[in-house]
Amino acid sequence: MILVLSDRQDETVEMVLPKLRRRGVPVTWWDPGDFPARARITAAFTGDGHRVVLDTGAERLDLSAVSAVWRRRPNSPAPAEAMTEPSHRHHAIWQAEFLLDGAWELTPARWMPSRREVERRAHNKIIHMARAAALGFSMPETVYTNDPRELVPAYERAAGHLITKQINSDEFTLDGSDHRTYTTVLTRRHLTSRHRLRHEPVILQPYVPKSVELRVIVVGERVFAAEIDSRASRTARDDWRHYDHDRVRYGVHRLPGDLERRCVELTASLGLTYGAIDLILSPDGRYMFLEINPNGAWGFVEHHTGLPISDAIADWLAEAETGTHHE
Repeated sequence: MILVLSDRQDETVEMVLPKLRRRGVPVTWWDPGDFPARARITAAFTGDGHRVVLDTGAERLDLSAVSAVWRRRPNSPAPAEAMTEPSHRHHAIWQAEFLLDGAWELTPARWMPSRREVERRAHNKIIHMARAAALGFSMPETVYTNDPRELVPAYERAAGHLITKQINSDEFTLDGSDHRTYTTVLTRRHLTSRHRLRHEPVILQPYVPKSVELRVIVVGERVFAAEIDSRASRTARDDWRHYDHDRVRYGVHRLPGDLERRCVELTASLGLTYGAIDLILSPDGRYMFLEINPNGAWGFVEHHTGLPISDAIADWLAEAETGTHHE
């Protein structure tokens, strides 16, 4: 049994499910956001051992029967809407997360990309940047800081071509709407308000000229690299996550063999079985490491390049059920 943990609107799950079914693998798709309001978990212990059962409302699943878990984009536990007192809701969420974490710990399965605590650690840019440097990736001179005194020296070292990014660039909700912060090219005007830096840590890097940007998807030991040429787009040229598909060119990219192996090593060294690595290929032919996202987007890569990433994910998950290894 394969257990998929993700939001019910996740289109990438829809890309993989038919391929799992064609491989004859049973699948349950469940969103932890349904727990505890619409789902039940029971962990029972006896002198002979333990049993953990997930009741999704549609089926009862003994977690000992799960061979692989794909932790894609699950929502956080949510109590019943009738529980309106904020302090009660907070306490209920904390209790639900506690039980859920324990249930997953007792699930003897392989995980993609990893269990939650491993993914959170790997997502920390300081941690994975240090690991990438140790493995020999080239990277721009990078400073993580909330010290305003660091800004002007970094700006001067970059000869006035400096960018800033948030340390955690995940989407966030503000006034009920989803938002994301993007890469910002700094100007001298920003230097005059550098005192604000002390309130929130940022990343400072010199602006790296690029021939193309690369999103490299690692699934187990398989690697898929896509070129992203955003230079023709005013909105996406500094950060392709603006997704200007009409002006951005996508294509398949062939990585040098040693770099491809290094991408696999980085992913595995962080305890991950999946990773989305962002690189820049500079005009002088250097590959520069930017970051690894342990659960980064891949659907747009397959859509625009035809790279069979969904097949690779289905193979990796099915391998736990069938024991068949795919190269």
